[in-house]
Amino acid sequence: MMRNRKKREQALSNIAFYVFAIGIGFMIVIPLYWMIITSIKTQTAIFTYPIEWFPSELTLDNFVELFSRFPFGRVLLNSAVVSVSYSVVSIVTCSMAAFAFAKIPFRGSEALLKVYLATLMIPFQSTLIPLFMLFNSAGLSNTYMSVIIPSLFRVFGIFLLVQHMRTIPDDYIDAARIDGASYFTVLWKVILPLSAPVIAGYTVITFMDAWNDYLWPLVMLTKTEMMTVPVALGMVNGQFERNFGVQMAGSLISILPVIMIYLFAQSKMKDGLTLGGIKG
Repeated sequence: MMRNRKKREQALSNIAFYVFAIGIGFMIVIPLYWMIITSIKTQTAIFTYPIEWFPSELTLDNFVELFSRFPFGRVLLNSAVVSVSYSVVSIVTCSMAAFAFAKIPFRGSEALLKVYLATLMIPFQSTLIPLFMLFNSAGLSNTYMSVIIPSLFRVFGIFLLVQHMRTIPDDYIDAARIDGASYFTVLWKVILPLSAPVIAGYTVITFMDAWNDYLWPLVMLTKTEMMTVPVALGMVNGQFERNFGVQMAGSLISILPVIMIYLFAQSKMKDGLTLGGIKG
């Protein structure tokens, strides 16, 4: 009797969990579905009431108008160059800094790391004007470098990699050092391969941050041919016109690279979870 009661309670618990999960799934999927169908609706159908969840007439005019109204191909190239370069530079610099903090003992390392981490509490908006003046005086306005250079100092990346590298046994490093390997060789051939799952996850986060960044590119990239996707999407609509179909078409195109990057790194992220489970 008691066993049957526990089974019923477990079954009800499972049903409640799946209902809750399905509800959360719908909340996530519905906005995405609305963006997709809006991008292939006519302008009249977008404002039709009641709402057409399954439009009777489909069109690709919004995509055609997007590319005719704005050099969106160039915009996608700009975002790709900026995001890939930003991610690569950030991974290189953060890996080197994290390795130094985690595995190379030097006086004041903990204090320096704490001071460095404290900068996370400084809002970017408070440093926006000084940074703009500095980059503008250096002649970096409307250049890729103006939005890539800030990747040299990603405090979050250093913190994330330091936490992981501290879990790597020092025996690996000692063995490599005994064989005559330099610190750069140890980092490249020992630490980075062992940190690949964490780096893959950080790459996805960094790429998404760079791809979706709006404020800093808006300030530094004022020329049309240098704009990134978020800035261009903000300027697609005119002062007296709002074409939601064109805007949703641009938004749909802009999320495809992020999805592709996530799918590419998904296996590495799963490996990281499995590796963490084995170590635990």
